Amino acid sequence: MKKSLLYVLSLLAVASMLLASCGAAPATPAATEAPAAAPKFTCALITPNPLGDRSFIDASARGIKKANEELPVKCDIIETNGVSEHETALRGAIAQQYDLVLGLAMDTDMFVGLAKEFPDQKFASPSEIFLDELPANMVAYQIDVHESSFLVGVIVGSLTKTKTVGAVVGGDAPGLNQFYYGYKQGVLEVCPDCKVLVSYLGFDFSNPTLGLETALGQYDEGADIIYQVAGRSGEGVLEAATQRDLYAIGVDSNQDDIQPGHVIVSSLKKVEATTYDPIKLVVDGKFTGGFQRRGLKEGFAGLSWDEGSTTFETKGPADMTAKIPEVKKLVEEWRTKILSGEYKVCDAFSPETPECVAVIAK
Repeated sequence: MKKSLLYVLSLLAVASMLLASCGAAPATPAATEAPAAAPKFTCALITPNPLGDRSFIDASARGIKKANEELPVKCDIIETNGVSEHETALRGAIAQQYDLVLGLAMDTDMFVGLAKEFPDQKFASPSEIFLDELPANMVAYQIDVHESSFLVGVIVGSLTKTKTVGAVVGGDAPGLNQFYYGYKQGVLEVCPDCKVLVSYLGFDFSNPTLGLETALGQYDEGADIIYQVAGRSGEGVLEAATQRDLYAIGVDSNQDDIQPGHVIVSSLKKVEATTYDPIKLVVDGKFTGGFQRRGLKEGFAGLSWDEGSTTFETKGPADMTAKIPEVKKLVEEWRTKILSGEYKVCDAFSPETPECVAVIAK
């Protein structure tokens, strides 16, 4: 019995030595392969909620992916489960001494307070920060979405059959009303007798059930197309469109394929670009604090159609898809007027302008 046990143990020992030697053997690179260059810079993106929203957060993650693929950097994504974890995650990233810490949709006072507390750390906000000035070690991006949302309104106003359309918006704030006011203006420009419904979700961006129920309420009021501007809650709006065999508009990322044939187009707020851009500034030695505004003109906002999406054209109802070529032509006519300065779209950050006063009053 003892001999058998010793024999088994000896076999295990030999096997362990063989495995260890296999693991320890250095890999011999192919003659044509060059050793991978060590990253020169590091960065971390702290998300406001987990990945998987198929919208704002996932768009920012694509910016990190692009940076890792194209730049001499190693960038990590640190996911959080909500506001209560944001400051801890940011402080953890600072402690790890990343060259750049990016905070997506963080509380302004908290995030800017950290930038002041750690003046030698570079910070970036791919999304809006509402202050008059920033610390010298922080850059923040404003993506102006009112003009691209106007184009969405032109599409919706041209395709509605009931002349009642809707908007489900995450919260009543300038950054979100940029979407809504521009959209409403576009709808009314091509359909002056249209009715535009709006529902705000009290800044609950992670509740698809709330989005679903809210959208169903608007459909019950006669809306046949709804623009969702509500993060993950907006997925409920897209689901409601399918349930009622009606239509919706996606936001932030290309959401045309989430409910194929029911999402007409998506309004793109290219957070992947505002995530990638500050990383590139660090790499190029051009990082400076302050605000950066981008929009339709710079290609930071637009439509899924601009990027070749044809999902609705191929899967939507024939009576609507037959109108798409004409609608696309109309969109380009309005885009030209906007970019040339001939036509002004309401920007919710300047509500006192004539174009805003007019659209808000309607």
